[in-house]
Amino acid sequence: MNYGARNKIKATVKSVKKGDVMSLVKFEVTLPSEMASVLTTESCEELNLQPGDIVTLIIKAIHVLPVKE
Repeated sequence: MNYGARNKIKATVKSVKKGDVMSLVKFEVTLPSEMASVLTTESCEELNLQPGDIVTLIIKAIHVLPVKE
C-alpha cells in the first residue's frame, strides 16, 4: 500500500486502552522516546494491536497512523 506521508518510524506497541468508540495506543520508539495515537476502536481491533507488536508509524500533519505488517 502506498501512502502520501513520507515520515515513517518503526515502533513497538507499548499499551492499548480501548474505549467504546476510540482507542489510545502508545508506542515505544528510539527517538523520540514515546509516541501515541488515538484511533477508532474498530481500527484498533481490525489491526489487532497488542503490546509488543512491531509496527511502522506513518506521520502526516497531526496524525500518527499505525501500520501492522
